[in-house]
Amino acid sequence: MGGRQVLAARRLLAGALDGALPEHELVAAARSVVVELGSPERLSALIAELASGAGDPEGCARLSYRHVLGFDKLLLIDGGPRHMLRAHVWHPGVGAIGEEDIHNHRSPLASYVVRGRLAMELYEVHDDGIEAARYEESLSERSADWVLEPAGAARLRLTHMGQYAAGSSYALPAHTLHRAWCDTDVPTVTLFLETGDGRRRHTDVFTAAGPHPGAVSKVPLKVRDYLEALSGLAERIRAA
Repeated sequence: MGGRQVLAARRLLAGALDGALPEHELVAAARSVVVELGSPERLSALIAELASGAGDPEGCARLSYRHVLGFDKLLLIDGGPRHMLRAHVWHPGVGAIGEEDIHNHRSPLASYVVRGRLAMELYEVHDDGIEAARYEESLSERSADWVLEPAGAARLRLTHMGQYAAGSSYALPAHTLHRAWCDTDVPTVTLFLETGDGRRRHTDVFTAAGPHPGAVSKVPLKVRDYLEALSGLAERIRAA
């Protein structure tokens, strides 16, 4: 079932992102979309409609969970292989793996800070950088767990440091190495979009914090918990 806000968001996503776009154009289009959808008035209305049962609550709950990097990942619109629109609620402190992790993504991404503030660093592989252990992260063929395979050592150099306050946005190509975290003592909310055909089969994860476990479990939300989380998030955004 799709309500007015859900259908409008789906039309915007399809109109801006469907088609054979070069990556740089896709990244720019994704950033424009999250800025438009991420305005507090429009986003709170969309999330409130989803919290009432619009869209696909069962399917979205199965793909919503607490991420190992320390944020709640709530799927809003599942656009299949083409795009996934999520709300992220970042909590102060570090995640289960730790803030030392530097990683990239399977697809180009864009993010809009709805409330709070994120800090972010960008990195590149460089002989003069810090030493880190490299892993290839993929999804288990038998479950939805993350699987981390050691892939040797590397050196990474910091290329950018930034703070993104409410109303800020950024977009990154899939291979961009970065890490981000909540930069305040209260939760930060972001609207996050991954898009594009040809998703990579794995991501790269780098850490200087010691060895990682071979697998990390995903614990999906139950539908009731998912809807309650959306309801609370809509109220939080309206009160910002």
